[in-house]
Amino acid sequence: MVPKAMSKIGVGRVDVNTLNINELMTSSAVAVRSRLIDGLERCVSSKGLAATTISDVVAAAQVSKRTFYEHFSDKDACFLASYLTCTERVLTAITEAVDTAAPWRQQVRSMMRAYLAQLQAKPALTQTFFLEIQAAGPKTLQARQGVYQRFNDVIRDQVRRMRKYNPHLGTLPPAMATAVVGGINALVLLAVESGRTDRLESLEVTATDLLCAVLERRKG
Repeated sequence: MVPKAMSKIGVGRVDVNTLNINELMTSSAVAVRSRLIDGLERCVSSKGLAATTISDVVAAAQVSKRTFYEHFSDKDACFLASYLTCTERVLTAITEAVDTAAPWRQQVRSMMRAYLAQLQAKPALTQTFFLEIQAAGPKTLQARQGVYQRFNDVIRDQVRRMRKYNPHLGTLPPAMATAVVGGINALVLLAVESGRTDRLESLEVTATDLLCAVLERRKG
């Protein structure tokens, strides 16, 4: 199931609005779709994306292949739905973690803690998203660009809110937001490649210091 807010993700030639069909589906169909996504995530977490088959997914979801194809055209389409759903969950957690009444540094740290905690909560799936996504098909790779843009937008929105009460802070232009998000994800990728996906929260201080340094350097 892809949340309505997912339509905010721009993915080039991929129209993710076609995935947002909850209003046109019965509650039962929505539940089946969610079970298929959950089934795929469990399979991917246990054996990886490349080794996961549609037979694995339907067995985990306890539905037929016919039912699978009523919701998704292939495994890549199901994985894309999972990727977008997880992305929206992470972005929502980041936004909800911020206490706008807290000091701005604490707000930054809360953002980073929420992001890393969400990734660490599902280490095997996070590993797949970071290491195996190249094998997930062109539509998912296109969608990833929209996902990165959404991360940039969420961080920039939070920074604008912080500057409302802390006008001495610098702005965060789009290019700089891209650099910050890229730097944080590079840290995550290095940790994942090193087998430390279950300890991503250890990056909290470094990620916080990075964004704080950018905001302080760009004062005025």
